[in-house]
Amino acid sequence: MPSPFPRLLKPLFLSTVISISSFCTAVYAQTKDEGNLQYIDPHIGNVGALLEPTRPTAHLPNQMIRMLPVRSDYIDDQISSFPLNVVSHRLGEVFSVKPDNKQLTAASWDERMAYDHDLEVTRPWYYSTYLIDKDITVEFTPGKKVGDYKFSFPAKSASKSILFGLYNDGVANFTFTSGNELTGFETYHDDIKVYVYGRFNAKGTPGIVKDKALVQQASVDGKDLKSYITFAADAPDVIEFKYAISYVSPQQAKQNFNDEFGSAGFEILKTAGKATWAKVVGQIETEGGTEAQRRSFYTALYRCNERMVDINEGGHYYSGYDKKIHDSNRPFYVDDWVWDTYLALHPLRTILNPKLESDMLNSYVNEYEQSGWMPTFPVLFGDNPCMNGFHSTVMFLDDYRKGIRGFDINKAYEGVLKNANEATMLPWENGPKCELDDFYHEKGYFPALKKGEKETVSLVHGFEKRQAVAVTLGGAYDDWAVGQLAGELKKTNDEQTFAKRALNYKNLWNNDKQMFIPKDKDGNWIDIDPKFDGGLGGREFYDENNGWTYLWQVQHDIPGLAGLMGGQDKFQARLDQLFRESLDRSKYQFWAKFPDATGLVGQFSMGNEPSFHIPYLYNFAGAPWKTQKRVRFLLDVWYKDNIFGIPGDEDGGGMSAFVVFSSMGFYPITPGKPVYTIGSPVFSKVTINLQNGKQFKLVANNCSVVNKYIQSAKFNGQVLNKPLFTHEQLMAGGTLELDMGPKPNKSWGI
Repeated sequence: MPSPFPRLLKPLFLSTVISISSFCTAVYAQTKDEGNLQYIDPHIGNVGALLEPTRPTAHLPNQMIRMLPVRSDYIDDQISSFPLNVVSHRLGEVFSVKPDNKQLTAASWDERMAYDHDLEVTRPWYYSTYLIDKDITVEFTPGKKVGDYKFSFPAKSASKSILFGLYNDGVANFTFTSGNELTGFETYHDDIKVYVYGRFNAKGTPGIVKDKALVQQASVDGKDLKSYITFAADAPDVIEFKYAISYVSPQQAKQNFNDEFGSAGFEILKTAGKATWAKVVGQIETEGGTEAQRRSFYTALYRCNERMVDINEGGHYYSGYDKKIHDSNRPFYVDDWVWDTYLALHPLRTILNPKLESDMLNSYVNEYEQSGWMPTFPVLFGDNPCMNGFHSTVMFLDDYRKGIRGFDINKAYEGVLKNANEATMLPWENGPKCELDDFYHEKGYFPALKKGEKETVSLVHGFEKRQAVAVTLGGAYDDWAVGQLAGELKKTNDEQTFAKRALNYKNLWNNDKQMFIPKDKDGNWIDIDPKFDGGLGGREFYDENNGWTYLWQVQHDIPGLAGLMGGQDKFQARLDQLFRESLDRSKYQFWAKFPDATGLVGQFSMGNEPSFHIPYLYNFAGAPWKTQKRVRFLLDVWYKDNIFGIPGDEDGGGMSAFVVFSSMGFYPITPGKPVYTIGSPVFSKVTINLQNGKQFKLVANNCSVVNKYIQSAKFNGQVLNKPLFTHEQLMAGGTLELDMGPKPNKSWGI
């Protein structure tokens, strides 16, 4: 299996053998004996199956400063630049930086930098790479609102320059003062000023690029700015740049710098970051399993701590929801894609860090109060209209039922109720409802267009289409969550209203095809091939997946879904068929239309979020042993510990949380119900150190790669004959004990 650490290095020339070997030895000494940290490899999944790769991000858990080298993916052997901050997951960076030791020209900023993969060190708290052509080593370590770069130039280098540029098109500024200070701002997403304050460890001569010429000038305003600072030959060979970022003001950027750095340097920041990560990944202790399984597991746990991020800066934060600066001593979190994260990431956080989850919910409530809508994809600039559904509603219900408090639940309910009754359900749109929403509220389903029928509703997204079946099924789940939350809050009328709306999924059940099939506005079925129709991503009817995936999108009423299929036995047979059903065409034909539906097993797609719960449905179909078989198979086939080891878009923790839960041996199949269903753990023992001082333990006796089937089970010493336990049992410090074997016990758990 590949290692995240440098292997024996191939010397570029004889005179460098000793120095590079020493570098390799030093790095190895930093990474061995690290406990669970040694298993984190940010390179896992850095080459996407078809679409987006994972990012090898250096950052502190859930903090603002994030950095990764800008390149297409891990196969790319050139780096374009290094950002001072990744503002939002896959939604942009600010302030590019790169070193150079050659005579600068206007084209230097566009030059890509070759690097050697074997000389790249990527740890959550530290990054280093060697730029081959320039003979420069770049190092980085993150803080909360600060970062620290070190650029090691060749000894006695005649030229040492640090180049700065922009990633965004808006107005910006760079100003150099005192020969070693940099201030400025870059405009992100049209109107958000991101401020920087930084210091170098040496004084240099600043300049800009103007009219394709290099000009010695200390300050510049405008768009598409390029600036630099050049150091004398007798300056240190290691140029260090310490900086802070602020979304509030230039003064706050400098305050952030002083608050975090003080007299601290690179090594202190790096050591503190490593200790922070050790605490986070040490919260879950594992025994047994293979090294590959541990690498996949702890890397997934690392990725579960990238988002959301706290942008409160010393009691102040900028909100993109009302474009104002707010005073608050409480964290303010942004950067969440709920369509991806409500399924497993938020539920995982209710176990590992309830206080953090509480602060995130409080941020959602603040964002609702500031914008007038409960967000679904809250990012720095506001609610980003992505995907479909109001799944933040499910998140609030799930957390509330799991005892998460510390936010205004009545205000939260006000927000989710407003979304349910007044917001448009159209994919990739925010704001008030339209005629299609009124139709849904009256008829109980979202109407689809017939094949070839021209769109008449201007609000419908030209690419994303109506997604009529997906919207109806997601809306039923969200409406169920509104009704259940209403019941928790003793709002009886709302509870009854939304209990009826929760059954809207049945309005699109076609008994002949045994599928959820679209209807037109007149209530007529639209005759489609649910495997392949609907345009790119099936978006006219489904979303990113076909009808086989959306056949199972009724997590809130699994018995009701089984009833539509004719009972438990037929439900189980239909699940079997899912994993065996042919594509009826070549893979390249299928993926040309459904590029998100990767990680295929029959018609099942491991590479997209709507599939996560499906293998666990066997627990409700009279065959828990098939869940055990399927989950182990899926983890082994699609989550390898290498650069291809993520079967689809990971989405900043959405997919990784599935890996964490499934590897531990249980899963929150229905967010909103505080219950976990049991799979097949890959470890012989899992200990979760809960923040309430207790421990939840899962012991899997005789567990191995072959021994994946549960023979019998006990919870707290009492015989357990069902594949379920509650959140309350977990948080009380319970112990789940499983006896594992190589062949299924087909009578257990039924």
